[in-house]
Amino acid sequence: MSGQNAVREFTAQMSVREGRWRLYVVLLNTAERWPEHAFSSRQGPKVPTLTARSQALSVLGFEPLPGAEWEWSEDSETPDDPASPVILIAAIRVRSWSGVGA
Repeated sequence: MSGQNAVREFTAQMSVREGRWRLYVVLLNTAERWPEHAFSSRQGPKVPTLTARSQALSVLGFEPLPGAEWEWSEDSETPDDPASPVILIAAIRVRSWSGVGA
């Protein structure tokens, strides 16, 4: 691929902390700070819309890979405690269009 930059792919994740949703891009194997966006606290606990998520990714210099969809999973605040509150985590594969993580 002489003269061309390979497109770098990453995983963007979204979770809620202290009642506020945040989106971040996981940059493994780099010393770079992970790009992050905190959604408005006025939104409350509502999940950000697809449009809001796409706009946040764009501001961070990323876009979803063609055909990628958000996948949801759950975790617990306290590992191995079945009474622990559930944490929802969303993830999508993205690519950098701004050279982030290059």
